Amino acid sequence: MKHIYCEIITIGDEILYGHILDTNAQWISLELDKIGVKTRKRTTIGDNSKNITNVLNKSLNKNDLIILTGGLGPTNDDITKNCLNNFFGGKLVTNKNTLSHIKKIFKKRNWSFTKKNKDQALVPNNCIILHNQFGTAPGMAFQKNNKLIISLPGVPFEMKSLFTAKCVNLIKNKFLLPFIYHRTIKTVGIGESWLSDLIKDWESNLDKSVSLAYLPSLGRVKLRLTGQGDNLEKIKKKINNYEKNLLNIIQKYVYGFDKEELESSIGRLLIRKNKTISFAESCTGGFVSHMITTVPGSSQYFMGSIIAYSNEIKMNNLNVKKETIEKYGAVSREVAEEMAKNVRQKFKSSIGISTSGIAGPDGGTKDKPVGTVWIAYSDKDKTTSKKLILTKRRDINITLSAVNALNQVRINLESNSKSNGHSSK
Repeated sequence: MKHIYCEIITIGDEILYGHILDTNAQWISLELDKIGVKTRKRTTIGDNSKNITNVLNKSLNKNDLIILTGGLGPTNDDITKNCLNNFFGGKLVTNKNTLSHIKKIFKKRNWSFTKKNKDQALVPNNCIILHNQFGTAPGMAFQKNNKLIISLPGVPFEMKSLFTAKCVNLIKNKFLLPFIYHRTIKTVGIGESWLSDLIKDWESNLDKSVSLAYLPSLGRVKLRLTGQGDNLEKIKKKINNYEKNLLNIIQKYVYGFDKEELESSIGRLLIRKNKTISFAESCTGGFVSHMITTVPGSSQYFMGSIIAYSNEIKMNNLNVKKETIEKYGAVSREVAEEMAKNVRQKFKSSIGISTSGIAGPDGGTKDKPVGTVWIAYSDKDKTTSKKLILTKRRDINITLSAVNALNQVRINLESNSKSNGHSSK
């Protein structure tokens, strides 16, 4: 089956110069993927008719589908419609239905109706008009040399509505599209390169209809399996078989699938095992608590937290011994373990987690450089801790510490075995 390729062209000086973030192209790419269209290229250009024409000519030689967004408004810098009219050799004519729609919008809002507003109803006589129910600028579709060119407004909610209501069927009717199926396996606690080495033999046995993508983020790596063909059930079956074999290799690192996040996975585990949790945070400053409480229903298992940034709070609110801090320092295994154990007892939770470290960019020493972090886990049977040596960047260190803290919860909930860290009753 022939692949259908698309280029997405975003038009607007405000996007080109970085004043506005281009979310349209990202959203369109995702929607095209759902229907089996491959986005080959995403291009951003300014409000310049010559540049628009040049990009269109180049794109038509390489792609089956072109989708443009932006430049359809009533102001002088909105030149996309005129440019497309000239490009396809059309003539601008007033579309009565569009004009009536625009007048209704202005009447409803009690706005004055100007010539520029009226001109929004001018459309090329050789295009397919895509009615924009939420705005004044209609979308347009053109066909040339068996290619489909679609122009949509730049306002995101108008663009999304038009694409969903009009463009999907237009594309499906124009092209014979394959089925595409994605399956995402989410891992934590192993870096991308180590993961790649671990599964290299499995990866080398993937057939040509299946591809694997590594999608790393801070502390986590997503593995996305993609299959494509003319029979969706066959594709799913093939992907599922590959997934089973993959899980036999990396199961201990897997926390979820597809849209599931680490924090929701932890929440699911806590509910399943009827456990509750509390946090004592120093270097993460409440970020671990923030992550866990982004999950709806987290009140079922999250008891509370103490942000013990100062030694005084560690001693007065978490009952960390003064002599422990004086002897070992706040960033130490001993302090982290006392924090985890004591916060569990204070909140009467099943599990206590603590973080204590030097997030940076300053504050490090030779023995404890910036990026030194201790994570401790405590339940009724044991207290364990783990030392991390992270980066010089504060934002990265906070995120990585939080991810590692939640991963310690996952490891301990999924296994009765001791962690690699120190253990004490």
